[in-house]
Parts: sequence; structure tokens; C-alpha cells
Amino acid sequence: MTPIYDRVALIGLGLIASSMFWAMKRGGLAGEVTGYARSAETRATARRIGLCDRVCDSAAEAVEGADLVVLCVPVGVMGAVAEEITGALKPGATLTDVGSVKRDVIASVGPHVPKGVHFIPAHPLAGTEHSGPESGFADLFQNRWCLLVPVEGTEPAAIARLRGLWEAMGSNVEEMDADHHDLVLAVTSHAPHLIAYTMVGVADDLRRVTDSEVIKYSAAGFRDFTRIAASDPTMWRDVFLTNKDATLEILGRFTEELFALQRAIRTGDGDHLHAYFTRTRAIRRSIIQAGQDTDAPDFGRSKKSP
Repeated sequence: MTPIYDRVALIGLGLIASSMFWAMKRGGLAGEVTGYARSAETRATARRIGLCDRVCDSAAEAVEGADLVVLCVPVGVMGAVAEEITGALKPGATLTDVGSVKRDVIASVGPHVPKGVHFIPAHPLAGTEHSGPESGFADLFQNRWCLLVPVEGTEPAAIARLRGLWEAMGSNVEEMDADHHDLVLAVTSHAPHLIAYTMVGVADDLRRVTDSEVIKYSAAGFRDFTRIAASDPTMWRDVFLTNKDATLEILGRFTEELFALQRAIRTGDGDHLHAYFTRTRAIRRSIIQAGQDTDAPDFGRSKKSP
């Protein structure tokens, strides 16, 4: 297959970047893939496992001559990384990212994008609770969604090329406005993560239930909370700080719903509880029917490797 990009640079070498590398190499989608991570230990690991064709010791070196540069770093530092590489970006190149927040990334990265470089923010809706260069696998994006959030005036050909890469890596692709993206993700990802962190924290604080009991008797509900709450703390700290308004709006709605359920339990309103649970159960069925999860006992989350 003819490569979609002759040279791709991955800045940050965690789960998403490593999965992109394995997917691109498997499909012959990039001629050469360079990589950079701020941690010397991460760079050493990447070299040891063969992650990237060339691991560089600076971000500027990694992006030199690249047709596509992908920022795979926490959203809180994307602006600083963009400033670091701005002078090394190739005219005509595309700069994109994989961050979970889009309005803040556009505001922080946009001022550092040179004229002639196409800036197309993106967000692959795929992941696991694992992080680091050894966590990636080529199938991560298979039948998952990737949202493109092009800034105004972006050349359609550049958008189509990036769309083609994500589709070739297995993703379904849609374009979306930045503010709408941040609200949608507050509902589907950000608020659920915060709730999971809270529930695991409550179990840790509730000393009448011992640690050994929490671990030993964890049924699927709490076990799934712990899976979500095991996600990378730096990434999620930055997500909540940079998508503050949308997350707080959804948490406010969540609090209202929680109070209504508390009232139903307190007053013995079984009809309200049954109707509510019936509606939420239907949403789960819709997710399975859309192919975004399976009804297998392990929820389709078997261990995969490159």
C-alpha cells in the first residue's frame, strides 16, 4: 500500500502514540515514523521494543521534515510543546493532536502554528486503563470513533488526508465543532471518570469496609469503577482543568439526578426506580448494537498486544 504520509512524527510515546505506530506499520500507512518522549526512560523503552523507526532526543529533531506531526502529550502541556517545535515544522505539514479536550488545545496550540502548516485537532475515542509505550496495540482504533475538529480555513485536502489515515487505522471518522466536542465528551467520558474516581475514593475512605473485603468481593460494578479510576492521573488532571465548564455543567445535572434517586429510595418509590433503570438499560443495549462494546462477560476487554 502507498503510504498516506512519507514521514510521521509522534510527540509523546504512550498508549495512543504506540498504538498509532503499530497500526501504521501494519498497514504500510507511513514511510518513516519518528518519535520523542520527554522522559529518557520512555525513549529507552521505545528503542528497546522497536517503537518508532527512529527515536529522537528532542521534539524539534523528531518533527524535522515530517509531513504529519501528532501531539500525544497531556492537554495541559500541548501549548508548550507546540511552541518548542514551531520553528522545525515543515511548510505544508499537518499538525494534529489526540487530546480529549479541544477548545483549550486550539487556544493553546493555535498561536504557535506557523503560516502554511495545517492545524487539524483530533480525538480518537479509544483507550484502555493502561499507559506507557508498552501498552499500545494495532487494533486499538478498530471500529472506534475519531473526531476531527478542523480550525476555520483549513484546506479540505489536508482534512481528507488525515481522515484517510484514521480510517485506514480502523476508525470511523466524523467532524465536530470544538465546543460541542467538549460537551459530548464531558457526558461520555470526563464526568464518568470523575464519578469513578469518587466511588473508588469513597470505598477507600469507608473504613467500616476493610480493604481486603473491597478487593475480595468486588462485583462487576465496583471492578469497572476501578478499571476507569486506574487511568493516567496526569492526563485526567489536565482534562478536568481544561474542560472545566462542560464538566461542571454535567456534574450539576448528575447531582440533580442523584438527588431524585435518593428521594425515590427514601420514599420507597419503586415505580420511579424501575422506570429509570429500564431507560438506562436501553442505552447500554444501544451501545452494544452500535458495535462500541460487546455483551461478553469480560466486556470485550481481553488483553491484546502488538
